[in-house]
Amino acid sequence: MSTLLIKNIKQLVSATNTPLDKAAGKAMQELPVLENAWLLIEDEIIKDFGPMNEIPNPGTGEVIDASNRFVLPAWCDSHTHLVFPQSREIEYTDKIKGLSYEEIARRGGGILNSAKKMQEADENQLFEDAMQRLQEIVKWGTGAVEIKSGYGLTTETELKMLRVIKRLKAESPVTIRSTFLGAHAVPAEFKGNPDKYVDLVINEMLPAVAEEQLADFVDVFCDRGFFSTNQTDRILEAAAKYDLKPKIHANELDFSGGIQTGIKHHALSVDHLEYTGKEEIKALLNSDTMPVILPGAAFFLNLKYAPAREIIDAGLPLTLATDFNPGSSPSGNMQLIISMASILYKMLPRETINAVTINGAYAMGLQKELGTITPGKTANLIITKPIPSIEYIPYAYGENKVEKTILNGIVQ
Repeated sequence: MSTLLIKNIKQLVSATNTPLDKAAGKAMQELPVLENAWLLIEDEIIKDFGPMNEIPNPGTGEVIDASNRFVLPAWCDSHTHLVFPQSREIEYTDKIKGLSYEEIARRGGGILNSAKKMQEADENQLFEDAMQRLQEIVKWGTGAVEIKSGYGLTTETELKMLRVIKRLKAESPVTIRSTFLGAHAVPAEFKGNPDKYVDLVINEMLPAVAEEQLADFVDVFCDRGFFSTNQTDRILEAAAKYDLKPKIHANELDFSGGIQTGIKHHALSVDHLEYTGKEEIKALLNSDTMPVILPGAAFFLNLKYAPAREIIDAGLPLTLATDFNPGSSPSGNMQLIISMASILYKMLPRETINAVTINGAYAMGLQKELGTITPGKTANLIITKPIPSIEYIPYAYGENKVEKTILNGIVQ
């Protein structure tokens, strides 16, 4: 058995023996903190914590002095597309010239551009590139991440993406959840008959994904110009036969009905939410579905911002995620997302921390394992550099505040 004792912690953040599954409404401002603390890790698991006047004998185990430093749960990024074949900075220039996301997509850019490149991509190269991205986001404090397929849009290429994600799960210390997103866009050859592509997703892709056990979740881009609520219903009803729980792209571009459709199918989360009004909030209040906003995508695409304050003030929980992808959010930096949430969405610093820890864990079904510093949970942690306060994390938006990331009890 290996042990790691972290001592002289300025503040141990989200330290609790009785964690909530998620933080909602006013509880998002509540962040249990222990001053001048120690934390003991045994193998991969958080063993115990307490005040420095009760510190245990470290024995022969490793000791880290965290004087003037904060220790927090590692970030849980519940929405990414970080397996992709190539960046799309040329489209970025088109955006600057004034073309909309939908106009670029209609010209064969956007998701369809990535799909064409993905079909040609070498599987080993995809893995190596994605592993580098994972290593980079760990430096910024991410310890768990959900990765979607969706740049394949053919059965063979969707399976290729999901096999890469499965290999990343096996070889990376990051906790990874995999999502099948075959319904990310309608391929050009099905533009005149999108229902025929939905048939392909249901009758060919889903059985193949299930047979190889390649996905934890299923997703559909339910929005204007992508998949309708009826098409989404069909896909999610089929996915339920394989016990694939939904996580839905919803209401990024319009009041699409995507939020209500996700709730109807007991989605674990509905993500994007730029177009969220009273009816959507009411529906969410009567569900266990987690609202997830993606500040990086709205910022990069110059979209309206999701109503984060209205969502929280209504008594709902809220999660923040990066949407790391080559077309609409080319960054996996969760610290930047935390800062955006405070600056652009008026979220309080403690709300942002809950949004990227316990609520992010919930949005991946990992709240029993991650998201708080609790004995028995996996030791995925951040040790900050010397910083003055929790509020400094969103405040210093260009600076990496993370000194060490610990995953499964091991310093990375």
